[in-house]
Amino acid sequence: MALSWKYFAFNLVLLLWLTTQTMVWVSVSASASAWGVGLRPEVMAEQKADLVVGLPGQPAVSFKHYAGYVNVNGSHGRALFYWFFEAVDNPHNKPVLLWLNGGPGCSSVGYGEAEELGPFFPKKGSKPSLKLNKFAWNRAANLLFLESPIGVGFSYTNTSSDINELGDTFTAKDSYTFLVNWFTRFPQFKSNEFYIAGESYAGHYVPQLAEVIFDSNKKACKENFINFKGFMIGNALLDDETDQTGMIDYAWDHAVISDKVYRDVKRKCNFKLKNVSDDCRVALDEYFAVYDLIDMYSLYTPDCAHNFTATVSNNSRRQLPAIKGIAPHLFSKFERWHKRPAGYDPCADHYTDVYLNRPDVQAALHANVTKIPYAWSHCNDNITFWGDAPSSILPTIKKLIAGGIRIWVFSGDTDGRIPVSATRLTLRKLGLKINQDWTPWYSKKQVGGWTISYDGLMFVTIRGAGHQVPTFKPKEALLMLRRFLANQTMPSKAF
Repeated sequence: MALSWKYFAFNLVLLLWLTTQTMVWVSVSASASAWGVGLRPEVMAEQKADLVVGLPGQPAVSFKHYAGYVNVNGSHGRALFYWFFEAVDNPHNKPVLLWLNGGPGCSSVGYGEAEELGPFFPKKGSKPSLKLNKFAWNRAANLLFLESPIGVGFSYTNTSSDINELGDTFTAKDSYTFLVNWFTRFPQFKSNEFYIAGESYAGHYVPQLAEVIFDSNKKACKENFINFKGFMIGNALLDDETDQTGMIDYAWDHAVISDKVYRDVKRKCNFKLKNVSDDCRVALDEYFAVYDLIDMYSLYTPDCAHNFTATVSNNSRRQLPAIKGIAPHLFSKFERWHKRPAGYDPCADHYTDVYLNRPDVQAALHANVTKIPYAWSHCNDNITFWGDAPSSILPTIKKLIAGGIRIWVFSGDTDGRIPVSATRLTLRKLGLKINQDWTPWYSKKQVGGWTISYDGLMFVTIRGAGHQVPTFKPKEALLMLRRFLANQTMPSKAF
């Protein structure tokens, strides 16, 4: 009898313990996986269709990633291509960050994902191979790359006349429609904080898209509301006058141009104007000629020494056609302005070009489903007209500062394209109160750059970085992202 009682007591205790553990597991599971549970069958089917599996050369990872198309205009057959990476850990608790490259006409997948801040970088070799980026930004956020506008990368339209309608406003509206429809496809991320980041001509794209979201949120229904908190832009085109003035000053300060060229440009060119005089054109031709010899995007980085003549898209050349109507309105009239960046490994764009044109890669990414009649390329040579581009984005930035949007502007200090001197002149033009002036920040024991804390805006320089900051200083760029998302200042002491 005693034995039976002990047996009964033991089993009772065991049952209670198992029940407790089950309740704990259910509680934890509910908090962690209720996110994404209960989705409508059609939504789950769409996500499953976009899930990337069997990507050639991909190293094993713990996170999921998705790629495919989101329609932005059914009647015209416009669809934008995206590639989305869940955060490495706790994606349900992490913000969603949209990354945009500029151009205009250049791919956020080709540059942002494959050569700057994405998880996978194509490697050199005959077999398709990817290396893992240990400083990928999906270590801090759920990371979304968008090829925008239509005509860029894999994004397309079935209405050819749409290409002639492209411009800043067109791009912002389509990108906003993409976001509304993307969050409908991935509703488990809808309540997460949302941020935008980008570089170069994204100095137009990002604030303009932010403004559309900001204005639309005031009247949006619950289903279309975007939990937008802020944006950051790097080496960004913001104001024609100061951007162009800063480029010339930077080139002279960094021993790129002679005293004569500097004096000629200063005397003959008026950067407040959109048109260029004959005398100014001659002076600027001399200025741009120097950048045939060295990389404007990174003064101290060598050019690619290999002669890749057999690229699938024949896009190994760095020169792009001039785009009529883009900002800056004076400099953009010069063919040499339209070079595209190469990156820290100056041959990396070739590896990306070859990889993304492989049929098996495109199939794994659910890309090129309409069999676009041209090869994928970093930047679209066919975009030669731009409908609208304001000379200054500063009024938009002022509006968003007043609206409480978090804004960071960062600048790699070895970039000659949109140099730190240009950005400093631009930010001074805003007339914001300085809360804390020129202050060093640290990456471990080294000075990583400098900051100016304005009333409503943070400015960060990254020491030794070119135009594509995450390419040249990946560790420092990831640190900056973490501080931005946490709304914390950069580390002011060595650690």
